[in-house]
Amino acid sequence: MQWMREALNSLATPDTESQDAVQVRSKELLRPLGSMQRMDEIATWMAAWQRTSRPQASRVVATVFASDHGVSAAGVSAYPSNLFQPMLDAHRAGRSTVGAFAHVVGATVHAVDVGIGRPTGDIRTQSAMDQDRFDEASTIGRDSVLELDADLLVIGEIGVGNTTAAAAVAAALAGGEVAAWVGRGTGVDDAGLQRKQLAVREALTRIVGILDPLEVLREVGGTDMVAMAAAILAARQRRLPVVIDGYVVTSAALPLMLLNDSAIDHCLVGHCSTEPGHRRLLDRMHKEPLLDLHMRLGEGTGAMAAVPIIQMACAGVSNVPTLAEWLERP
Repeated sequence: MQWMREALNSLATPDTESQDAVQVRSKELLRPLGSMQRMDEIATWMAAWQRTSRPQASRVVATVFASDHGVSAAGVSAYPSNLFQPMLDAHRAGRSTVGAFAHVVGATVHAVDVGIGRPTGDIRTQSAMDQDRFDEASTIGRDSVLELDADLLVIGEIGVGNTTAAAAVAAALAGGEVAAWVGRGTGVDDAGLQRKQLAVREALTRIVGILDPLEVLREVGGTDMVAMAAAILAARQRRLPVVIDGYVVTSAALPLMLLNDSAIDHCLVGHCSTEPGHRRLLDRMHKEPLLDLHMRLGEGTGAMAAVPIIQMACAGVSNVPTLAEWLERP
């Protein structure tokens, strides 16, 4: 936790010269001014973090974090936790859905075990993790990013019970009625939805008075969420642009933004999931998703689906000539 606090106090900044260069170039390209405004904004954002006037996304890596959540004992998921290991094996074999998506866009997927078979505490009655477990997860997340050969990072997750943890973090830090933050996750029925809502209410009652965002993450989050928050910070240290996935990843990023409102400026949100809390959280964080395809799988699939948009945005400013360049061609 100390590393995360220190990283939040010394955030790398974007390269304004590259950003300005792409902004100027986008206005001079061989197309009507403003005809691709949102795409040009994405390219400008990429340029600022990649520190180049010719941004690209040719070395895309997805890091998918997997862990067990103790709150799954409350019957908050439509699937049992013993599916975890086969799911992780499918990711590592490149046969998961995000793996199939990654193949299409030329990306690589890394699956990272942050606690399969070692469930967190049941957040209804106990802390999700102690300080040592938090630091362990943080180290795993940080180290997963530091040596990556990537120019764009996608962050995703797999985990039974993790939308319940995400809802607990979001509700604790953003406030409001619990029911507004809790959705059906993997597709629970009405009884399952009521169990999820009750589990979150019990967790929030237990931590009344805890206000520090990282402590809230430790108390009611999960090791996957801690690892994702650390990965986002490690990417910031490298000025590596990030595409975050759905509700769980966004909830993991929320404590960072609350501690430093510029902490996730190097992050785009790939999509808005069908979890009602996700749209609510994005509004709270002033983040506009690139896609809204009614997805709720997780795995980084929504973020990976947005990667071609980012790739095309970069190509649109890097590979298209300005009018002057075209007229001066040999």
